[in-house]
Amino acid sequence: MSASSQQKHSPSKLPPSPRARRNGFQSDLAAKRLLSGPLLEITVGSEGKKWHIHHNLLRHHSSFFDEDHLVNGEERRIKDGRVDLMDEDPTAFRVLVKWLYQGQIEDVSKLDKDKKWDYAFACQNLYMLCERIGIRELKNLAIDQFRKGCYETRLVPGADEIRPVYDRLPSDSPFRKLVSRTAARQLMDPDSRRDASIYKECFKAAPDFAVDVLNAIRDGTEGLLLDDPTEGNSCRYHEHENGETCHKTVHFEDSK
Repeated sequence: MSASSQQKHSPSKLPPSPRARRNGFQSDLAAKRLLSGPLLEITVGSEGKKWHIHHNLLRHHSSFFDEDHLVNGEERRIKDGRVDLMDEDPTAFRVLVKWLYQGQIEDVSKLDKDKKWDYAFACQNLYMLCERIGIRELKNLAIDQFRKGCYETRLVPGADEIRPVYDRLPSDSPFRKLVSRTAARQLMDPDSRRDASIYKECFKAAPDFAVDVLNAIRDGTEGLLLDDPTEGNSCRYHEHENGETCHKTVHFEDSK
């Protein structure tokens, strides 16, 4: 057969192999199965916003919605095809629904500037929701969008954002590490000179946060040793009236 009479195919137009056709057919069948069957009614937030989502799709991604399994030791109450998540954020749940049906979430970089922080905060709540229902893949997407939102807005989580992170997430959570290191950087920034009292309420409500911040400062300064407060003859630790200073010299024995 001559070259001119041979059938030609560009790489993009090659007919699918029998295996590819079989895998594609199986994928179509799996998708149809996930998007079939009964819908689960989920009520979210204090205002009781409702979603109706395919139960098969929910169980495929999270055993939280499977009555035969427990996640984080939490008992579910799926009754008459309904689940209540009254303490979750409806905005975060809306992002979850988008991911369930479309396989992706919005990129904060493509949002208007005045919407970036709200979306970043929603991703924080999405992370905590996914921790509860056990969807690791979406947790990773959520924390990436939160970090990007903080970077692009030049805003950082405050007390209102930090407290729920320590209330709801385990001690080894990457999100705890993220917010504590962010706080440590704020305190150590020589241009801002923020006082640690801005986190006072967080320290009080979550002592672990204080420990994590101190450890982050220690790790970030790479073992830099501070001046010895017991060394020298300064009167900085004395009490005086009207800003007076000591005229008395206190001698310390040299222990070296």
